[in-house]
Amino acid sequence: MPSLPTRRRRLVALLAAFLAVPLTATGALAAGARATTEAVAHSRPLAVTPPMGWNNWAHYMCDINERTVVRNADALVSSGLAAKGYDTVTVDDCWMAKSRDGAGALVADPVRFPHGMAWLGSYLHARGLKFGIYEDAGSATCEGYPGSGRPQGGGPDHFAQDTDTFVSWGVDYLKLDGCNMYVAPGQTKEAAYRQAYDTQAAALRDSGRDIVFSESAPAYFQPDQEWGTRDWFSVLSWVGQDGQLWREGTDIVVYDPRKPDASRWASVLHNYGYNRWIGRYAGPGNWNDPDFLLAGDPGLTAEESRSQVALWSMMAAPMILSSDVAALTPAGLAALSNDGLLAVDQDRLGRQAGVVATNGTTDVLARPLAGDDRAVAVLNRSSSARSVTTSLASIGLPGCTVSAKNLWTGARSTTSTALTATIAAHGTAIWRLTPDADCAPAVPTGQLTGNGANCADVSNGDTADGTPVALRPCTARANQRWSLADDSTVRALGKCLTASGSRAGSPAVLSSCTGADGQRWTSDRDGMLVNAGSGLCLDVYGGGTASGTRIDTWNCGDHQANQTWALPV
Repeated sequence: MPSLPTRRRRLVALLAAFLAVPLTATGALAAGARATTEAVAHSRPLAVTPPMGWNNWAHYMCDINERTVVRNADALVSSGLAAKGYDTVTVDDCWMAKSRDGAGALVADPVRFPHGMAWLGSYLHARGLKFGIYEDAGSATCEGYPGSGRPQGGGPDHFAQDTDTFVSWGVDYLKLDGCNMYVAPGQTKEAAYRQAYDTQAAALRDSGRDIVFSESAPAYFQPDQEWGTRDWFSVLSWVGQDGQLWREGTDIVVYDPRKPDASRWASVLHNYGYNRWIGRYAGPGNWNDPDFLLAGDPGLTAEESRSQVALWSMMAAPMILSSDVAALTPAGLAALSNDGLLAVDQDRLGRQAGVVATNGTTDVLARPLAGDDRAVAVLNRSSSARSVTTSLASIGLPGCTVSAKNLWTGARSTTSTALTATIAAHGTAIWRLTPDADCAPAVPTGQLTGNGANCADVSNGDTADGTPVALRPCTARANQRWSLADDSTVRALGKCLTASGSRAGSPAVLSSCTGADGQRWTSDRDGMLVNAGSGLCLDVYGGGTASGTRIDTWNCGDHQANQTWALPV
């Protein structure tokens, strides 16, 4: 193992932000969703695909002990899930004693974990599994156990000491929560979180061991709604410099043994909802984490279990079970073991799906895959079966013939027009498309989604030059379908999104494409669309969310929610 000074000299610089590049089908949007934050130089790249495994929290919470962890680890192996990639076993909060030892080191609860954590790590490693552990960036964990962060009132932290302890136990994965954070006088909340997570990241880099770092910082800034605030977007812009994945929002609802049949579907949809707009932050070594997989655990029907696995695979999400693995339903186990879905989730290109269309009843998602394949999923939110048709043109493959593989049945078909399916209530259809060799590259096509998770809408579907573009609820209609062309234009209905003037406040309109600078746009990882003619940003006037709020260009701000856009991929 190299010495610490040698390892420090080997560290490569982190990219703090994405550079703005031309907005083309293979340009800024592709680059933004493809992870351009460079990984720190380890002995091997960390989390080049989304991590997979098991965590106790959403099923057991603090009712955790050595026996339960071992039993679930053994079930991962015996069920075949470990061989499918679910290989990291993480012990969440409440594993430790209520106080540190005389040297200030963390101590495992001797009743819950009588053999200790080094023994547990060895047990897992002997079975081909990885060992994950939980700590907190604050002064105490969420359940009141010793945290790694600074004590309330100030003082030294324990990040380096605790990292040394984890290394001695053979830890491979650290989940760092964000409860009880000390914010020093004159310091902003975001600065306190960044200081803590930067410090933990530095300790991991200097530890001499490859430890995947799961951060929870964004979740403490998320406004518990689908569209973010300035602070949330700002935190999302820097967490990828520290770790490989991050919890960005509300916890998924935990299992309640007193109400074992209580539905958890609304919670799955809520977490999917806020995660689907932030694909620009995802890519190899950097993953958005919408929280645990509940598939096969109580609270989801068979169709809902299948839907969660399909949606998480489309979002390139970490696939981390939180269930009683030995008691998984057959339908849940089959969905979690589905090779086609796992191949989508673990695709080496690492692009998260974009939203093609949503109307409150159905959502259509498209995800670019390595080798020019494309995954397409359609979610049926309604309580009854629905027949759906999704044209190839609407998912960026006009004039193309594709081989479509249904990832539930394995059936293959060939089409040059559309995908069709009848989808059960709360179900999700999912296909993997392989275009014919003579097909043109896919054109990123779908919604231009902005403030309040509303859509950029061509007023009344009019194609006359100068037609206003406004913010309206998403409808999945053609006048909300935008494509990103190779010439840096953003197009709908055969015309171009245009800044009508070079002054702040100039309305955005639809006009015939002329190649003018006012019709060319660039984007970066923060989701801002900058006009080439004026240098101003596409903006929802006044930060409004009401239907009909005008879209204009304005001076670019700092992670403003009304200047942030989720774009098709």
